[in-house]
Amino acid sequence: MVTLQGEHIHLRALEPEDLEFIHGIENDESIWELSNTQTPYSRFLIKQYLEHAQKDIYEVKQLRLVITDKTNKALGMIDLFDFDFKNKRAGVGILVKDESKRNQGIGSEALELLTEYSFNRLNLHQLYCNISVDNEASINLFTKQGFKKIGTKKDWNFTEGKFHDEIMYQKIKN
Repeated sequence: MVTLQGEHIHLRALEPEDLEFIHGIENDESIWELSNTQTPYSRFLIKQYLEHAQKDIYEVKQLRLVITDKTNKALGMIDLFDFDFKNKRAGVGILVKDESKRNQGIGSEALELLTEYSFNRLNLHQLYCNISVDNEASINLFTKQGFKKIGTKKDWNFTEGKFHDEIMYQKIKN
């Protein structure tokens, strides 16, 4: 896959050099709720994951890309998951790792690049995402990129001793 280039950022495939960056993200307990992670990941497991990360999206039903700046510094990740070729849809997840880099247009540009790639290169008909009701930043990001709220899953996620609703958003190709 070629690098997807935007005005300020690039999306690129995972590389072996991303081991420490991914290890840091996967072991950051403050974001485990976003990925439904329950336990830490070892460097060994992440290294194995990276060795197989170049497999085709049609085989593994997932595509994880690193969001980088123009100097190739890793800023975050954006994923297509539950890739369903038959029904031409996939889920989207995004994370900008450094909180000081958030709300600067990085996520918006990354989501725009991935949406364009998904609709025009992968020939998907729709993308969707699941967002906790209290994640205003993600709600704003996806709404700004044309995703529409299609429903609320009541008491969907159990975190910090109580249930929380999750909202589903969808964008259908024009």
